[in-house]
Amino acid sequence: MKSKKFSILLAALALIVAQLACAVGEPTLSNVRTARDSDGAQPSTTFGAFDTVYVVSDLSNGVAGNIITSKWYAESVDGVDPNFLIDEADINVTEESFNGTIYFYFEPPTDGWPAGTYRVEVYFNGALTGTVQFSVQ
Repeated sequence: MKSKKFSILLAALALIVAQLACAVGEPTLSNVRTARDSDGAQPSTTFGAFDTVYVVSDLSNGVAGNIITSKWYAESVDGVDPNFLIDEADINVTEESFNGTIYFYFEPPTDGWPAGTYRVEVYFNGALTGTVQFSVQ
């Protein structure tokens, strides 16, 4: 009888551990979007010459050591080579556990953004997670 109770206890414990592991899950970066604000509440794909452009995404189950990278390109802009890399930036997660919004932003140049189409690639731990485009009019 003790053996049966012990087996049931082990099975229940294994079920609890499995549920906890599923609840934590793997770190994921999703919902990459352009916006007019850092929390992504004002999504937009069209900006003015003097607007700050935000690229926002949602990080679930992030852990210390995760790296999110953005690469900003001028895709089709007069006077600029096609697909010209403007800049890139990294965000390093330092918290033991992080769930929330991650954002990058690019302020307009002194003379304003040149009109055209731009692209931002977002990488999570070196793997391309999303690509967004925006235009400046």
